This record gives sequence, C-alpha cells and structure tokens, in this order.
Amino acid sequence: MREDPALLALDWGTSSLRAYALGEGGVVLDTRRSEHGVMNLPTGPGIDTPSAAFEAVLQGLCGDWLAAHPHTPMIACGMVGSAQGWREARYQPLPARASELATALTVIERPGGQPLHVVPGLLQAGELPNVMRGEETQIAGVLQSLADEGRLPERLLVGLPGTHTKWAWVEDGAVVRFETFMTGEVYAALSQHTILGRTMVLGSPHDESAFGRGLRVAQSELGAMGVLSTVFSVRTLGLTRQLAGEAQPDYLSGLLIGHEVAALAPVVGAGLPVVLCGEAVLCLRYATALEARGLPPPDIRAGVTPLGLWRIGQAAGLVRTH
Repeated sequence: MREDPALLALDWGTSSLRAYALGEGGVVLDTRRSEHGVMNLPTGPGIDTPSAAFEAVLQGLCGDWLAAHPHTPMIACGMVGSAQGWREARYQPLPARASELATALTVIERPGGQPLHVVPGLLQAGELPNVMRGEETQIAGVLQSLADEGRLPERLLVGLPGTHTKWAWVEDGAVVRFETFMTGEVYAALSQHTILGRTMVLGSPHDESAFGRGLRVAQSELGAMGVLSTVFSVRTLGLTRQLAGEAQPDYLSGLLIGHEVAALAPVVGAGLPVVLCGEAVLCLRYATALEARGLPPPDIRAGVTPLGLWRIGQAAGLVRTH
C-alpha cells in the first residue's frame, strides 16, 4: 500500500467477501476478495465454532494488513451481521441516515486484535414488513458520491438491481421507504425449474431485440393483467416458432424487468431523480427499461460500498476528518 490505511472495511455477503483498505476520504488503497462468504465458511482443525471460522477467513484474507496496522479500526456490512453471520446486528428502523446506522453498530470483540464494527440492516415495519442488509451501505455510498460532486438532491429514488432488487426512497439524506422485487431470483427459478426452461437456451449471447420485445409486452396493454399472465408467452412464442430458444432468456428478462418498472413508473414519473447502483450490465438493462417507459435516463453508480462504509465509519467516530 502506498500509505497507511485509516479504515479496514469489509463487504461480507452470502457467497463472497470483499476487503478494502481505505485511505483519507474513503480512497481505496488496496482491495482483496475471498469466496468464503457467510454460507461458505472453512472447516477443519482448530475451527470448532462459527466465530473461529469467521476469524480464520479474516486472517486468511487480511492477516498481513492486521499485523502491519494493528490499531486501524475495522467495519463490515452485509450478511456477516445476519442471524447466520458472525454476530447478528439488529435492524435499524426507518427513517435512517448514515448517522443512525453509525450509532447502532454491533461490536464484535476479537481477542488480541481490533474489534469489528458491523453495520445494521434496515427494517421497514408494517403489515408487510421489509428488510435490507448490505444495501443500506450502498445507499450511503451513493449519497456520499453525489454529495462529493455537489449534486445531492433533496429527494431521490435509489435502485439496486440484483437477486432481490431494492428501490429506496431517500429524503434529506434519510431512507424513508423501500420496496423489494424478487425479480432476479424469480428469473432464475423460472428459467431453471419450470417448463419455461425446457425450450430456453441459457448462456446465449445477449439478444437486445428479444429483451426489448419483453419490455414492450410488459409495458403494453398485453401486460395489463400482470406478470403471471405474460410469462407463459416465453413457451408459446417458442412453440409457435416466433422466438428462438437462444432469444427466450432475454425475452423473459425483459418481461420481468418491464413489469417491475411498470409498477414503479407512476412514482418515478413524478419527476423524482433516479440513481441505479450495482453490476453494470444489469443496471444498463434497468436504464433501458426506464427509458422505454418514457422516463429520463437514470444516473448509474458502481463500486460505492467502500465509500458507504467510510461514511458510516466516519459518522461513528472510527475515523477522523482532516
């Protein structure tokens, strides 16, 4: 590293772990990755408890950082704070800013080393409760990146496409509401575990035309009865030879994303600025769906989790502003 880190930050999810050594202002000095996510911890001699497994992963990935910088504070977000994680970090109620997350960090003491501070997830209480864990830190990173550019609006909608896509309404820097669409997981289930997958050729090159066709169906009168009334068309278009098997995966993707955006359109259409954050290819698909609906192109951000961890760590007093 070209300089001593001010904060060691972990994005510890279900399937993987990313570690960041952060310098002043949240600049990433070094980054590492491990496949030892929360659901893939090592076993073997000396690993007789879940805590020992988590510590072994941390030492295996960042042991030299910890040895060289024993007094550098550590912070983590993601499933490491779930009931299946190192220690459960209780959900924080809405509305929630980075400052509220900072005051609710769960501290995991590590014998002989710096404690690990775990960011809580968010809970939206109500008749249909909703939760997020890890996305709250991405949102904090999005807001910090916009603030650094002097472009943070008072109100905005942050979309986080993924297995469980989140849409978060932010007002004056606080998450005040969010919705979850299981679009990614439903796509995987439909394409791999239903009759629709029998005619689909998975792994084919992206077919933009088929994706656009799915969007148009979802956002037209044909899709007015909802997603359950249109998904079977993946099979029927194939049976009638109107849609090749290689094109069916992208058609299904367009259908599902199109229905999701159609549900959001009345809110977005009210002039609310939209920021998408996540994997670039998936964000571009959502941007295409928004524009196909006649909505302004969204801002797209990526790689903001380290900045979110920095913002929360700073609010918690783990790092100082110079």
